[in-house]
This record gives sequence, structure tokens and C-alpha cells, in this order.
Amino acid sequence: MHVDLHTHTDCSDGKLTPDELISRALDRKVSLLSITDHDTLSAYSALESVPAEITLVPGIEFSCGWKKLEIHIVGLSIDLANPVMQKAVADQQQARLVRARQIAEHLEKQGVPDAFDGTAQIAGNDNIGRPHFAAFLIETGVCKSTTEAFKKYLSIKNLARYWPEVSTSIEWIRGAGGIAVLAHPLKYKLTRTRLNMLLDDFQAAGGRAMEVISGKQLEWQTRDMASLCIKRGLLASCGSDFHQPDLSWAELADIPPLPGDCEPVWRHFA
Repeated sequence: MHVDLHTHTDCSDGKLTPDELISRALDRKVSLLSITDHDTLSAYSALESVPAEITLVPGIEFSCGWKKLEIHIVGLSIDLANPVMQKAVADQQQARLVRARQIAEHLEKQGVPDAFDGTAQIAGNDNIGRPHFAAFLIETGVCKSTTEAFKKYLSIKNLARYWPEVSTSIEWIRGAGGIAVLAHPLKYKLTRTRLNMLLDDFQAAGGRAMEVISGKQLEWQTRDMASLCIKRGLLASCGSDFHQPDLSWAELADIPPLPGDCEPVWRHFA
């Protein structure tokens, strides 16, 4: 079974429309898929249809804060129409807008004019994120690459202050009948002590799973995350964190299977 439980569309910061993502998933023989756009469920209402070969698991990726760091929590098997989830998305969209205006103000002070309007036009939706600002900086010739944009202009301290606590995001997911998953634990570059502290807080708040596999990673990293997952009694998830076709390290469904001693999260979907 080909599984990918962490993907993005152009409803957040991905490049493909929801239908294009589904088509690509079909071509790559994905049988279990979740669209987990950042802080929005718009992809699900935009979809024309889903082929019978694909089981689509309703999902979302919430931005939240933990000790001044931005942490991402994926919600899987959620009830899209649940009022708790609907209000959560509305709150996140408002927070994202305030955050975007603050980033634009920061860029204006750095000598980059029209940052908000230009970035909003690139995003094409209300779900503006830092990748959209990076695209704006490249398009206007301020930067030559995404790496340069983030390093010189978008590494802004404490952007996590705009997001709710990890516990709040987990409460939203549980309120909508879903399973809360800690997304890409290696991406935060935490020491093992700090990662265990994060997982302590995550589990205390009702988090039930972690991504053992996130895109291309080394075999020893997979073994390490699997060991941590099992030791903590967490369910295991996996996803590419797909955003666009030309990123080889995050290609749709281009991930190994979960280690056999992990308990897959999808066995616990409602």
C-alpha cells in the first residue's frame, strides 16, 4: 500500500491544484492520501472528484507555538464540517493575515516596497506564508533563491507568537474527531532532550502519533524516529511533505514503508 499522509496544494503553499495533486497521486499509485494544507481546509471543497483507487483521509496542518518555536501539528481523519474545526480554521486564517502584515512591515523597513500586496498576488489566496514572501523577493529581483530570501529577510525572531499553543491545536483536532500527529520532528533541529520535552507536552495534551518518515531522510534517521515512536507508545505516520513536483527530496509518495515494528496511524482512523 502506497501511503502519503502529508501533502500540500495551492490552497496553501503548494504548487498544484487539489485536482492536480489527486491526479499525480493516482499516477504514482498512492492508495491512501491526505491533503494537509497549512491552516486551511479549502482543498477539500475545491476537489472535483476522487478516484476509487485512492482513499482520501481528511487532514490539515496547524501552525502552533512551543517555547518560541513554530511547531506543526497534523490532524488526520478529522470531521471537516465540525464546528470546532471550522472555528479553528477561521482563527488561524486571521492569525496568518496579521502575521503576513507584520512580515511585510519588516520587509518594508528593509527597503522592500509593496511586500504585502505583491506577496498576496503571488499566493492567490488568503493563506499567505513565508514561502510566498520568498517567491515575491525572487520575482522582484531582491533575492536569487529561496535560501537567500529566508536567510537574509525571512528569519524573523519569534514569529511563533502569532500561533496558538500546541495543546490548543491538539484540542481542535481531537474536538473534530481526529488524530493529532507531530509533523517532521527532525525539521526543528532540536537536541534529543528538547525533542523529548516537546513530545512530553504533545502527549500530555492528547497527541497520539508522530511522523517517523518525512520526505527523503537517511535510514538511520528513520530507525531513530521509529525507536523513539515505539518507546513512547505513539502511533507512526509517514508523509512526503510534498509541495511541488520539482523537489526530489519531497516528491509525492517517494518515501519508504514504515518499519514493521511501528503501529501505523491509519489502523486507527475512524
